[in-house]
Amino acid sequence: MQYSDAAIPLGHAWSSPFVKWQGSLAEVSSLDLAAAVTSRAMADRDIDPAEITGLTLGWTVPQPAIFYGAPTLAARLGAIGVTGPMISQACATSVAALHAAAHTVDSTGGVQLVVATDRTSNGPTLTYPAPSRQGGAPVQEHWVLDSFARDPWAGTSMNTAGEAVAAELGATRDELDDLTALRWEQYTTALADDRAFQKRYMVPVEIAKKNGTLVLDADEGVRSKERDAIGKLPPAGPDGVHTFASQTHPADGCAGAVVTTVDRARDLSGGAGVVRLLGTGFARVAKSRMPQAPVPAAAAALQAAGRSIGDVAAVTTHNPFAVNDLYLSRETGIDVKRMNTHGCSLIWGHPQGPTGLRAIAELIGTLRERGGGVGLFTGCAAGDTGGALVLEVTD
Repeated sequence: MQYSDAAIPLGHAWSSPFVKWQGSLAEVSSLDLAAAVTSRAMADRDIDPAEITGLTLGWTVPQPAIFYGAPTLAARLGAIGVTGPMISQACATSVAALHAAAHTVDSTGGVQLVVATDRTSNGPTLTYPAPSRQGGAPVQEHWVLDSFARDPWAGTSMNTAGEAVAAELGATRDELDDLTALRWEQYTTALADDRAFQKRYMVPVEIAKKNGTLVLDADEGVRSKERDAIGKLPPAGPDGVHTFASQTHPADGCAGAVVTTVDRARDLSGGAGVVRLLGTGFARVAKSRMPQAPVPAAAAALQAAGRSIGDVAAVTTHNPFAVNDLYLSRETGIDVKRMNTHGCSLIWGHPQGPTGLRAIAELIGTLRERGGGVGLFTGCAAGDTGGALVLEVTD
C-alpha cells in the first residue's frame, strides 16, 4: 500500500522499555500499561487529546476488558468520543496498525493515535465448551504457549521453522552465533552516554500498585550475548543450530506513534522534521518458513513506496531467530552490519504487538542521526507471514 500524505512528526514515535517474561510487568494488564505509557508520551510531546480524531489499538494477547479496548483506552487518555479499530496480526501487528492509520489519514486527514501493547506473561488459558465430547470435557488452549508450540496450518513449532530455514540456507552454528554477538554489540551502542539514543524515544513506565509505584525506565531482563559465552550453549532442539541466545525471548511492553498529514506533522514536530510513511507490504511464504517472509514483504513495501534496496539508508528488523537476518542479507545483499545498528528484538525481546513499533522508533532514530533518508523495517509474523514498512525522515 502506498501513502501520499501520511507522516509521523519527528519525535512522535515511542516505546516503553521491554520487560522480560514473568518480570516486573507480569501482573500489569497491557491495557493499563498502554494507558500509563501513552499518557506520559502525549504529555511529554504536548499532544492535546482533543486533537486526536481516531485511535488504532494493536494487541495479540487477550487481557481483561479487551472487548472494549480501543474506546476505553481513548477515554482513559482524555480523547473522549474517539474510537477506532483493534488490530491483531501476530508479530506484524505494528505494521498493520500503522497501515490502517496511514490509510485513514490519506482518506480523511486528522490526527490518528496508534498504540500497540502486549503482555505475554501470564497469558490466558481459554476454555471452549464442547458438550459433545466424552463427558462434556471442554477444549482448552493456552493462548501464548500453545501458539509458540504449534502453527495449526503447518503443524510445526516456531523453533522448527527457524531450523528449517537455517538448514535450507546452509547456515552454520558459528554464523548464527557470530550474528547474535554482533546484535548484542549493536545494542550496547544504544546504552552509551547514559542511554542517550534510547532516551530519545523511550517512555518510562510509572504505574501505581498496592505497595507503591512501579517505575521502569530501562529494559529489564536483557541478557548479555557475548561470543565466547553463547558459543558454549547447547542447541535449543535436537541437532539444531539455534540456541536460546540466537532466538528472542517473550516480553511485555507498549509502543505508539502519531500519524497525520505531512503539513500537520511538520507543525506538531515544531519544525524538527517529519517521517513520511511511503509504503507497506505483507507477504506469505511456504508452510513453516517464517524467517523467509520478511524478504517478499520488504520487496512489496519498496515497490509500493517507489523505492529500491539501493535507496535504503538504514534497516531494522524483527528477528526472532538469528537466521532471519542472515537470510535477508543473502537474498537482498544488505550487509548484516547495516541492519539493527542500535538493537533489535533478538536482544531486547518480543512482546509481539509493540515489537515492530519499537524497531520503527529505533529506525527513525538511526536515520535522524544520519541527517535523514529512507529506512526499511521488515519482520516475520506467525507461521509464514511477514510485514514491512518503508519511511523517509526529512525536514
